[in-house]
Amino acid sequence: MKVLLFFLLPTLFLTAEISDAHLSTLYHSLNPKSISELFAFYSLYPQAKEGQQALSDAWELMHKHRTEKYPIKKNLLLPAMEIDAILSLVNQQPFETAIELSEQQLEMIEMISDHLSNRKLKGHSLWKKEELFTLAPEEVDLSRALLLYQFEDDPLKVRHYEATLDLIALQILAHLPVGATDLEKIDAISHFIFYEKRFRFPPHSIWAKDIDTYTFLPSVLDRRLGVCLGVSILYLSIAERLDLPLEIITPPGHIYLRYRQGEETLNIETTARGIHVPDRMYLGINTRKLQERNTKEVIGLAFINQASVAWQKGDYQTTVELYEKALPFLPNDSTLHTLLGYNYLFVGKEKKGRKLLNQIKDYPVDFAVTQDTTPEDYLKGKVDAEGIKTIFLHVDETRASILEKQEKLLKVLKKFPEFREGMLQLAITYLQLGRGGKAFETLNRYHGLDPNSPVVEYYLSIIALNRLRYFQAWQHLDAAEALTKKRDHAPRCLKELRRALRCLHPDPQDKPKQFLQQDCKNLRNLDPSHNSSES
Repeated sequence: MKVLLFFLLPTLFLTAEISDAHLSTLYHSLNPKSISELFAFYSLYPQAKEGQQALSDAWELMHKHRTEKYPIKKNLLLPAMEIDAILSLVNQQPFETAIELSEQQLEMIEMISDHLSNRKLKGHSLWKKEELFTLAPEEVDLSRALLLYQFEDDPLKVRHYEATLDLIALQILAHLPVGATDLEKIDAISHFIFYEKRFRFPPHSIWAKDIDTYTFLPSVLDRRLGVCLGVSILYLSIAERLDLPLEIITPPGHIYLRYRQGEETLNIETTARGIHVPDRMYLGINTRKLQERNTKEVIGLAFINQASVAWQKGDYQTTVELYEKALPFLPNDSTLHTLLGYNYLFVGKEKKGRKLLNQIKDYPVDFAVTQDTTPEDYLKGKVDAEGIKTIFLHVDETRASILEKQEKLLKVLKKFPEFREGMLQLAITYLQLGRGGKAFETLNRYHGLDPNSPVVEYYLSIIALNRLRYFQAWQHLDAAEALTKKRDHAPRCLKELRRALRCLHPDPQDKPKQFLQQDCKNLRNLDPSHNSSES
């Protein structure tokens, strides 16, 4: 007898006519560790001996990691459970219509997942977001917390996305041996997310305008696209279910995950398919340390990402509300206080804004070399609220957007010529447009006003090098190194710049002092750009 095979795989449909004799061959060609493949085979051949065996295999995989503390539920019999629900959730393709699960289906998935490790967290039993504030960070169930904020009035939605995460965790566990090591768990999670389901970082033109969309856990699950925070949240939600301890690290404007085993660390870069990137690659001239966050703080970071979209749209009131939501989760975060302070100014709450900026203007920032200068400049009357807005103007890859920001910065600096961050941002627009001379001129103005910015000194050194002003390049490089050394920081980029500069011109400090003056004179004579201006 001939039968028609319509076999569902996660990313492929295969149709073929086969004989009964070939069912055994087909069964043995299945991935023996894939719950979805085994269930799909059973759903096609429920009466066949091979179909029944596939069902038994899938059932065993789902309960492979249960212990005596979590025995198999005897009242959950197969095939009474609805296998279609499992197949639909695990195999749903991006942008497909959302699958609605019934109460019975949700209960079934929750029963087969009740041994997952996040069930031990106190936060998993909470259904009111206000109760999150009473929890210690190690008691928070990250996915439950974030889903409550998004769907507090729709608990079925919360349970739906938790069921999806549970099934993902079960599928990953099916590939792991009993008693798997943490490193084996990391490999299995990364393979599933980045290779089997192909979660990816969205194109810049998409995420830059809707970063919040690619941060929210439901959107990341539905679209398989996410920014660094969105995919990191997904990874952490799975790790909680697998009892995998991970550290959360946030360089400025970024987030990645880290696993620590004694003195050894393994980084998980979620924007690059989970590869290991050394810590030093995340450090910069002004970033001397990497901040470690806890699970509770990640909730606040999600609100900050959401606020950035409202800010970009000019909706400052919504921005304030979102930052205020983040505040209980990040009560001591100086960056959040600064951004909230600015937006208080933007909505006319000057007293509240000034109070916040006064609190943080001298607040010691351990992870940075120098303080943000804008709060001090504002409090000293060197810029107003409208001027602060210009340094946060969005610039895309188009020349027009750079010119627009440049024009607004020039107007602000005409009114407030000592606004330091405004000068730095203006210089960057010149560099983006290939106008090194104007950038050099602007950065030198900054240097004359404040010689304590290692970032400015670094830019000045590079531009001087490119313009063959080697002695000036050495001066600014030495200044940048001295500023960072005060904070016990030796940036890799400064070391690389020193090596490059030495190849072109000897370090004046390595030579007898009597030759320095003549070297400088000769250098000025040789420099074709000396005494010339660039428009």
